[in-house]
Amino acid sequence: MYVLMCPCILHPELRARGITRNSDLDAFGKAIERCRTFGIEVVPLPCPETLYLGKDREPGTFLERLDTAEFTRLLDSLEKEVKEIIGTHGPPLCIVGVNSSPTCGVDTTYYGADQAGPSRRPGRGVFLDRFPKIPAIDVQAFARYRVYLAAPLFSTAERRFNVSLYELVSSHLFQVYLPQEAGEDGCCRDTSSQQEMFARHCEALSRADVVLAVIDGADADSGTSWEMGYAYARAIPVISVRTDFRRAGAHEHVNLMLEQSSRVVRREVEILEALHSPFLLEHQRMNPQQRMPE
Repeated sequence: MYVLMCPCILHPELRARGITRNSDLDAFGKAIERCRTFGIEVVPLPCPETLYLGKDREPGTFLERLDTAEFTRLLDSLEKEVKEIIGTHGPPLCIVGVNSSPTCGVDTTYYGADQAGPSRRPGRGVFLDRFPKIPAIDVQAFARYRVYLAAPLFSTAERRFNVSLYELVSSHLFQVYLPQEAGEDGCCRDTSSQQEMFARHCEALSRADVVLAVIDGADADSGTSWEMGYAYARAIPVISVRTDFRRAGAHEHVNLMLEQSSRVVRREVEILEALHSPFLLEHQRMNPQQRMPE
């Protein structure tokens, strides 16, 4: 298994002058760390902008700097190189790109303003656009792989459901923290053990890139609700799993504060979509009516 990765993720010095933020460097590091964690080979793509404009360059859009016959010929050559790599290695899991890049953007690109639209537009950069059949994921999404599973765990049914979610999400190359497997084993703890457990869970929450919370029931579990609030306050995205068909009100499936502070999903495919699974396109070919495991 391998990914094609835009080279500036591995070598940020290849980016145009002054555009790299600390948040970019953090995402680049986590993306590489995810590949190492799951044994994913990283095959770097060539960098068309560096080859054409050099390393030390000012930021610019495609129309400003790259809309030339010479650059098109360079892209033709690089496309051939990448196809030879794919011919040798087989199809990659995905391309890990960098949004807004004129060449390697995934969802957005700085194409340049003209009569057809604004400078920043939806769609792939001009290099990644040459590989439409290969799924591509922005590095910021690919870097969010550490998941904290917040859920009630007080009955056999609850714990089994949590394990099924753990197995599902883990199989899609996510590192999942499951409290019931981290020593959360009931009510027979002394004060010191309780403090230690609280600190352990808080530390795991603080390291998480996303929280996956089970909010079934007439009212969501209090511990899960606290963990969701903690995550929201720290700007950690929260995905809420609601398989319960009951509603909390005319407009809410569950408590308004929980619903408004998270993305509520109901089915396996929706969980994986919200997490930006690298296997998402493959998973979407499954029966769209497939339900959560019971």
